[in-house]
Amino acid sequence: MSWFKKLTAGLKKSSNKMTDSLSGLFKSKKIDAESLEDLEEALIASDMGPHVAAAIATELGQVKFDGEPDADKWRLALAQILERKLAPLEKPLIADADNRPHVILLVGVNGSGKTTTCGKLARKFQDEGKSVMLAAGDTFRAAATEQLQGWGLRTDTPVITGEAGSDAASLAYRAMEQAHKAGTDVLIIDTAGRLQNRAELMEELAKIHRVIGKFDESAPHDSIIVLDGTVGQNAISQTKAFAEVASLTGMIITKLDGSAKGGVIVALGDGFGLPVHMVGVGEGVDDLQTFGARDYAAALIGIESDALTQADSAQ
Repeated sequence: MSWFKKLTAGLKKSSNKMTDSLSGLFKSKKIDAESLEDLEEALIASDMGPHVAAAIATELGQVKFDGEPDADKWRLALAQILERKLAPLEKPLIADADNRPHVILLVGVNGSGKTTTCGKLARKFQDEGKSVMLAAGDTFRAAATEQLQGWGLRTDTPVITGEAGSDAASLAYRAMEQAHKAGTDVLIIDTAGRLQNRAELMEELAKIHRVIGKFDESAPHDSIIVLDGTVGQNAISQTKAFAEVASLTGMIITKLDGSAKGGVIVALGDGFGLPVHMVGVGEGVDDLQTFGARDYAAALIGIESDALTQADSAQ
């Protein structure tokens, strides 16, 4: 199955929820105040947030159609607006060859999918011909270390571990030393899931960030929050809190296949301007892929990505 088909299937709950709410609009020949209100409500329901929803509704209300609009034209116009809003968030996750190692720090709350994402990223970089090392910085949960070691076995990747309950910052520093000594291309550091309202845990994360910087003042080169796509607007408060202690440089959104809240990426982009490096729509190693605005917008509205490409060519 192609990535776009996987993405479309993964976003089906979000797409169905939105398009069902917009069925009346898609049958309209013109957009009026009532239709705009319905559109705003549908966009808010997909977790785009009221500010973004209002802006999109206003923009759609100003679209000039060639001939009378129909359902296909409304869908295409909405997808084009979403693509324009999402396009600035596109930024593939690339390991800089000048960094040895290129350090990627993954942060986020409990259950967001950080450890699984570590393993999938290891496979991604290995497929690109790079050597990878993993660091099990979640020293609180033995299960997290075991899970990461499992990914290490699956991907033939060395995993740096510590004693249960040991200092995570010290482990991160040791991983930096070992990766540097081995000439490793990419070091991916997992961290313990922590609630954003636990000050002591957030301070520990800030310490990990500082310690990494002591070994290499340019590191971490990527500080990425992993967000569970099913939490919707809660992702906004999570990102805000982690940005204050981890100097976030980007986002990875997981579990979108279990969510009807796929529109939250639009709200996150509007609120923070951080790039969305990758999105996940399943448990498989290939179910985490580079974010593309065109494919995402099309899948969210339930149209073919080619329709947006053809519309661009026709302009």
